[in-house]
Amino acid sequence: MKSTRRHFLKTTALALGMPTIIRASALGKNGAVAPSNRSVLGGIGIGPRGRQVLGAFLKQPEVQFVVIADVQKTRREVVRVMANRHYGNQDCAETREMYEVLGRADIDAVLIATGDRWHAMGIILAAKAGKDIYCEKPCSMTIRESQELADAVNRYARVFQAGTQRRNVDNFRVAAELARGGRLGKIHTVHAGILALEESHKWLPAEPEPAVDVVDWDRWLGPAPWRPFNKDYVNGRWRGYYDFHGGAALPEWGAHTVDLCQWGASADDTTPVTFETEGQTIHARYANGVKLVMRRAGFKGEGDWVVPGTCPVRFEGDEGWVEAADSGKIAVSSPALLAGGPPAEMAGTDPIKHVRDFLDCVKSRAKPAANADVTRRGHIVSHAASIGWRLGRKVQFNPVTESFVHDAEANRMCSRARRAPWHA
Repeated sequence: MKSTRRHFLKTTALALGMPTIIRASALGKNGAVAPSNRSVLGGIGIGPRGRQVLGAFLKQPEVQFVVIADVQKTRREVVRVMANRHYGNQDCAETREMYEVLGRADIDAVLIATGDRWHAMGIILAAKAGKDIYCEKPCSMTIRESQELADAVNRYARVFQAGTQRRNVDNFRVAAELARGGRLGKIHTVHAGILALEESHKWLPAEPEPAVDVVDWDRWLGPAPWRPFNKDYVNGRWRGYYDFHGGAALPEWGAHTVDLCQWGASADDTTPVTFETEGQTIHARYANGVKLVMRRAGFKGEGDWVVPGTCPVRFEGDEGWVEAADSGKIAVSSPALLAGGPPAEMAGTDPIKHVRDFLDCVKSRAKPAANADVTRRGHIVSHAASIGWRLGRKVQFNPVTESFVHDAEANRMCSRARRAPWHA
């Protein structure tokens, strides 16, 4: 016969003539969350942005953060101290081995905030290990990795949230609702702010490699091609180098702005069919005729961007337009579109509501706003646009096969070799 833990404690106490005393926290009283309802979280590769996201997790009463895995000793220690200070104890473990985190049976979910080169593999390994996953963006380095991560998440029935938190930021959400709900009329053009289209294949000068416990350089590189150690890489200045930050920086911003344009254009289940570069602007077109324009952003509202702030987007229909950016502000073609008043201003970089969405879905097993399927196609758009830019010509893309049409050269650029022995 099976017995609940509470019944066991009660009957044992009575049999021994002992009073039954159970802490209120164990029963979820006085505002505490019972252990059975907690989400035990582990961290993999948590730097400055990762700590901001972790801070949002720590604010959630049901989260118990228990371990940090990072190849850099300084980062491990910073996160461990951060967690222990929050809980008022010394319980947070640290390791440079992510497989120790993935192998722990008590961990329900992981926060992955490594550099881009590790994201897709980390997601796949975590899914195979039975963990739910919140991963910083961009979640892939190639079209193929975008497919592989979504396939793994779905195969192992995991809850996944990409760190494209703007889907849960009010001004972006309202902008998308106006576009998707027909308030702007028929949508004909969506605009995504992007960074400068550029990338480097150079190597920084070689420097003495630190002890493996200080920086595990081989593990830091992971699946990326080998190159000699330079402290600038591990200090966060790896961006812009093709091997670590692929896609001419398009996935860096496009993971947010292109993703939002996919949402606003009601195109989460597809991709554009053509991509063509003109200077620093990429013009794409969906099969239904809607245009996607990826262009440099005037981060303070300069030029033809109305709303100040990074990651601006603009949705245009035949009856009006709306624009939003990280400042939390929103602009519309007519005040009537915001008859109830503008949404509360919230920084576009704030992950708090996105984290809450993820945790709610961990409980319900529903799909979060930035689930694996949404992430797959949104990331593929950025990667396909990047390939067209790199080739310097117009390319055609098939949203069903997720491949370029009659273009062997472009299709060879859809994947990259992974350095042995790092594989998923």
